[in-house]
Amino acid sequence: MTVSAFFMRSSEATFVIMFPKEEVHNIIKENLINEEIRDKELRLIDSDGTQLGIMSLEKALDLANDRKLDLVNIAPNAEPPVCKILDYGKYRYDLQKKEKEAKKKQKTTQVKEIRLSTFIEEHDITVKANTASKFLKDGDKVKVSLRFRGREKDYANKGLEVMQKFVEFISEFGGVEKKPEFEGRSLIMIIAPKADR
Repeated sequence: MTVSAFFMRSSEATFVIMFPKEEVHNIIKENLINEEIRDKELRLIDSDGTQLGIMSLEKALDLANDRKLDLVNIAPNAEPPVCKILDYGKYRYDLQKKEKEAKKKQKTTQVKEIRLSTFIEEHDITVKANTASKFLKDGDKVKVSLRFRGREKDYANKGLEVMQKFVEFISEFGGVEKKPEFEGRSLIMIIAPKADR
């Protein structure tokens, strides 16, 4: 295994940090380009994707310079390393653009909370169910909590009825993922959006 060393100086001492050669590429930068490439032989790919075969670094650099493009090491761990002739600035821009698009497509599911009470009016349940429906339409889960204060815990059945009524109101947009269960003095239920929405 080839080892590369980095020297770090502080006011008191000099430190030598040693890394296997393969890891140095990742530490320094994502891709080595042009004169940064140190391998004597490499496999070269032209800008249009044509395989140009294995050749010396000098010849590959000459070909890249003739086309007024960069020589980019795209697979440093291959034997021999694979380099491609391309416009490095455009290449970096395209990679960043793809990363941004991938992040946009990733949907992070959030859990929104709706609080109910034991003796809630039907109109208030409707308002809260409409809010929960909006969350479910956006693909978020909804945690429904109903806290029992004082002696209200004696009316646990009433709390379960309120939860059931709430589920009926939002049934078009979501279904119960976790049935109502007691956590301390609260009744907790999780509603997930319907998969076909």
